[in-house]
Amino acid sequence: MNQAIRNSWIVALSMFILILGSLTYVQFFAAEELNADPNNNRTIYQNFGQNRGAILVDGAPVAESVPSDDQFNFQRVYHQPELYSQLTGYFSLVSGTTQLEKVMNDQLTGNSNQQFFDRLVQLVSGNPVQGASVELTIDSELQQLAYDLIPEGQKGSIVMMEPKTGNILAMVSKPSYDTNLLAGHDTQVVEQNMEQLLTVEGLSPYRNAATQSLLAPGSVFKLVDAAAALESGDFDADTLIDNPSSLPLPGTNISLPNFTNGNCGIRSEATIGFALEQSCNTVFAQIAWDLGEDAIASQAEKFGFNQALSLPERGIQEVAPSGFPTEMDQAQLAQASIGQYSVTATPLEIAMMSSAIANNGVQMTPNLIRNVRAADLSIIDEPEPEVLNTSVSPETARQLTDWMVGVVNNGTASAARVSGFQVAGKTGTAEVENRGDNAWFTGFAPADDPEVAISIVMEDVDLATGSQLTTPSAQKLLEAVLNK
Repeated sequence: MNQAIRNSWIVALSMFILILGSLTYVQFFAAEELNADPNNNRTIYQNFGQNRGAILVDGAPVAESVPSDDQFNFQRVYHQPELYSQLTGYFSLVSGTTQLEKVMNDQLTGNSNQQFFDRLVQLVSGNPVQGASVELTIDSELQQLAYDLIPEGQKGSIVMMEPKTGNILAMVSKPSYDTNLLAGHDTQVVEQNMEQLLTVEGLSPYRNAATQSLLAPGSVFKLVDAAAALESGDFDADTLIDNPSSLPLPGTNISLPNFTNGNCGIRSEATIGFALEQSCNTVFAQIAWDLGEDAIASQAEKFGFNQALSLPERGIQEVAPSGFPTEMDQAQLAQASIGQYSVTATPLEIAMMSSAIANNGVQMTPNLIRNVRAADLSIIDEPEPEVLNTSVSPETARQLTDWMVGVVNNGTASAARVSGFQVAGKTGTAEVENRGDNAWFTGFAPADDPEVAISIVMEDVDLATGSQLTTPSAQKLLEAVLNK
């Protein structure tokens, strides 16, 4: 009799262990695969109605889940959606998730590795899983100012970041949209809203223009040429280079002209510093010819060109790789040296390039996440600054900084001056076939101890409009940081 009881107890215990093991496996090990199954409609509907964690800026939610009185328990709501749409993206039953909603999905749903024990406690207690909140590095005042400085109807982007940490302080683009239009529970209405958004010229709800738009950078790329020249050891601050008003391009019947709105014409020979101040095209074309394509390409790559960045743990879904072409002839290399031909860059890349110069030649990994907090407010993740590239030597960075200060004090970026501070900068204008120009500004301040680096681009503008919308806007943004 005792043996029968013992056997029954062993069988019952074994079954209990098997059930517990199966449940544990499904809940914690197979959950990711099951959740990712596109045929798992139950999971899709369950996740859509859960209490998803908030996305916060300066402690206030820009995205949060609120109780709903329909078939779902919660509704995702976005605050100031046009201001933050490029960052938050959307959480949609119809269109899926994008940007931070996608990148930080595991944390927002409570399914990250760091939240394992929270899930275990909630499983035992029977309480629903609560997602973590994600606090961004964004400064709400700078974000608003940057957004307001891009006129309605104008296509453009602005990125501001801390050179020493890589933390992004502001990242905005226009045109923008209301993410609430894609987060509703009525699928037919959401589909109609998406169709309408896709008709807006220059807008893609699927991407962040500041990290995924590849644009001709124009003369801001001359910083790469100048860095390559110094790093080669063949050029220094006193080297004189021929500065003709135009430069015949080998194998063609055209010439590369100097920038007509600067003062390039007052010198037949120029230093690199003067050529940067006045944006003299012919000087940089000759530097590229002297150094060769490989040297310019190598320097561009040290600044982040031709590198694919995937930064999910940093809150950035995807960074399109900025590109510097290869296998060019002499004419094409001359055009590429001034940021034309097939050279492309994202607004983020240009901010990262200036940040590297500002940070003694060290380029930091861009980061959007200040911290991630569990439902009990304990911090479960807090990204530390991380080096991405060593772009140039400290000596080269200091010389480039001096030259960029000259661009602001004596050259094409004079409208970026901030009273009481030294500002380092570079302007750029890229001609785009069958369209207007891309107008750029990039730089940082204070030049002697940089707190912020910036890139601004306005697309499809004439020269005068581009000048009005870039450098003066940089002055306002830099002043807002420096006067805090």
